[in-house]
Amino acid sequence: MRKYAGELGLLLVAVIWGTGFIASAISLDFMSPYQVMAIRFLIASCLMALIFMKHIRTLTRPALAAGVVLGIFLFLAFLLQTLGLQYTTPSKNAFLTAVNVVIVPFIGFLLFRRGLDKYGLIGAVLAIAGVGILSVELNGAFNTGDVLTLLCAVCFAFHIFFTAEFVKKHSPIGLTIVQMFTAFLLSILVILFRGESLHFDLDGRGLLAASYLGIFSTTVAFLVQTLAQKYTTETKAAIILSTEALFGTLFSVLILHEQLTIRIIIGSILILAAVITAETKLAFLQNKMSRRYNGND
Repeated sequence: MRKYAGELGLLLVAVIWGTGFIASAISLDFMSPYQVMAIRFLIASCLMALIFMKHIRTLTRPALAAGVVLGIFLFLAFLLQTLGLQYTTPSKNAFLTAVNVVIVPFIGFLLFRRGLDKYGLIGAVLAIAGVGILSVELNGAFNTGDVLTLLCAVCFAFHIFFTAEFVKKHSPIGLTIVQMFTAFLLSILVILFRGESLHFDLDGRGLLAASYLGIFSTTVAFLVQTLAQKYTTETKAAIILSTEALFGTLFSVLILHEQLTIRIIIGSILILAAVITAETKLAFLQNKMSRRYNGND
């Protein structure tokens, strides 16, 4: 039962993240990207600090520094993702963001000369093909929003890579709280630098959508993911969480009435296949074939 509870929990996380693309798109109708991010990270950092107060008391200087580094990458990733949503559709934004999984192994190769496996290379080829079909216009030019979203995927990849390095030495929860506060402070600094107002539209749907991002897409999703992954394998977790992009597209069609084209469908399938290949190394297929082979014996 715990295994199924864990898998259902991860599916819930994927659904929440999928709806997050819609909430971001709605909030941008009422606020600037920087205001959306400020609300999102303020809510998330305050809620996590209240829930995990004891982790703040035990933070060390190295942990604070690591959390700040992660917060910078998190801020840049969400900033580029939110800016990209101003120029592209939520479904394309969701699938292009998912490319970050394929990029992570190449960061390890470039920084530490870690070897690349064949599944990472296959995933890269599939991702490049999917991105090309999804984003390149008939005249050969890239959509501005798609370029911003791809840069967002690169930042998320660096965030994932350094998170994996830092959690070996520091508390994951402590790191998360610090990076949330860092992203919030950076959002406020950008708002002040740009001369934008700190007074938000308290009556609009934008505040509700931004609050949803802070409460559910960030705080609740993080907590559920942390608990759920204790009861399932990494392979299953990766497959389930990769459906985030599918849910993003589904809700974009149902709620925002986005039109799906053949290009979007084919490109999205290739990117999803790339993510699953790179993240799971197709272990679920190998295990199935192994069981079938042993059964025949």
